[in-house]
Amino acid sequence: MWILGIDTSCDDTGVGIARDGRVVSNRVASQTLLHAQYGGVVPELASREHTQVIDGLVELALEDAGISLRELDVVAATKGPGLIGALLVGYTYGKGLAFALDKPFVAVHHLEGHIYAALAEHPQVEPPFLALIASGGHTHLFEVQGWGQYKLIGATLDDAAGEAFDKVARLLGLGYPGGPEIERLAREGNPEAVGLGVPLKDQSAFAFSFSGLKTAAARAIEKGFRRADIAAAFQGVAVEHLASVIARAVKATGYSTLLVAGGVAQNRALRERLEDTNLRLLFPPKGLATDNGAMIALAAWRTWNGQGNALNIPAQPYLPLAT
Repeated sequence: MWILGIDTSCDDTGVGIARDGRVVSNRVASQTLLHAQYGGVVPELASREHTQVIDGLVELALEDAGISLRELDVVAATKGPGLIGALLVGYTYGKGLAFALDKPFVAVHHLEGHIYAALAEHPQVEPPFLALIASGGHTHLFEVQGWGQYKLIGATLDDAAGEAFDKVARLLGLGYPGGPEIERLAREGNPEAVGLGVPLKDQSAFAFSFSGLKTAAARAIEKGFRRADIAAAFQGVAVEHLASVIARAVKATGYSTLLVAGGVAQNRALRERLEDTNLRLLFPPKGLATDNGAMIALAAWRTWNGQGNALNIPAQPYLPLAT
């Protein structure tokens, strides 16, 4: 089965093709340079850029896979959550393509796409397990109780993890996106030189919070601490916060497998911290951590039951995953 997946939930245009659960093509048009001058994503600009590149990306993805449009079996696209203007570009395109080809259309939840991206190289894994999705727009901790069965047990109370990295990077005068920039600068710093406390350290629940940590970093900048030391301290505390919440969740659930997805999953410090645990860790392969269309194709392959058609389902900018 050939499945074309489209994701335009934020600022990257993603088109991918999967065949029977294996990624054969993954094309992403990044808008990083477009939005870097503003220090973050400008929704209207993102939507316009999606419309300009999506046709060409579909052609390139098909060329990579060595197939024609008519050979597709299913078309899938992200229905939400995301920026509504950006979402509508890929979602409407996918619906139109499916209708024109007389093929089934599958509406995919963006976060579910991230989960299946991390399973791309681990098809043998079975639920239950914990799943942390950490990116610029999301910080959620789920119990994956079964395929398609998700229980949200923890989420950020304010900023998402990736969002906090972006904001602190901006305060430090670094580039966008902020995660890779802070990670690079942190290698030159001493995390012990700046005292930043771990958020919600004494809680018994599984909530995340990054707003106070961002404010503490801003105060450290005002006090004149070295930028590299601030970057190292911020990254170290952010990673420890994520790891400590996960540890509590592992103790409470008894699960021994942790899936980590989203752009923050690429952070080397986070990976090294989690590798110190006894957990079985599942990370997305290279190219599938950040937003992409291949993960949408993988999710459609896993979740579509061969029945019905989602042409009548609208895009939804706010869309919980937990059932």
